[in-house]
Amino acid sequence: MKVFVGLGNPGSEYTKTRHNMGFMGIDRLAESLSMRVDKEKFQAIIGETVERGEKIILAKPLTFMNLSGQSVRAMFDWYKPDISDLVVLFDDMDIPVGQIRLRMKGSAGGHNGIKSLIQHLGTQEFHRIKMGIGRPPTGIDVIHHVLSPFRKEEQPNVEKTIAATVNACACIIENSFELAMNRFNEARSKAKPDDFNRKQSTND
Repeated sequence: MKVFVGLGNPGSEYTKTRHNMGFMGIDRLAESLSMRVDKEKFQAIIGETVERGEKIILAKPLTFMNLSGQSVRAMFDWYKPDISDLVVLFDDMDIPVGQIRLRMKGSAGGHNGIKSLIQHLGTQEFHRIKMGIGRPPTGIDVIHHVLSPFRKEEQPNVEKTIAATVNACACIIENSFELAMNRFNEARSKAKPDDFNRKQSTND
């Protein structure tokens, strides 16, 4: 079994905001797997399929970001997966737009959704894909930044982030999280910043 959970906030007003990158990743992953994520269970919208003989569950908690752990705990109580079967997709300000970073475990790092998961699961040792949203420009507070949509000039890099996330998930399904982490983190370390990221660094 593999359980992919994307973090975000429900409601049309949040659909395209930075804090909803996890939801965006799940939606695109569902498209790539030709599956629907449309059943409301466990305080989440979920979908199920089978790939290579393994059950794949995709989920988007409806509890709002700060209470994401409630939904994931309910899923775990029902499906009873191993903690190593969980992969969480979420936004990260410390990573530039257009990049991702895979981690096997770790603290919440200030992310309230991850903090809630750690609280309800009782462990920090779950796999995660951090999707870059970049730091706020000077003069913009963090809350406004994460709840705002991406700027037009950022859209090509948003697509890079989502595409890389889906490719990493495919690698996890077909191989292992460890292989995906080595492959996609290595690709990130070798990548050169594009013009937008250089501009962003200059403006910050």
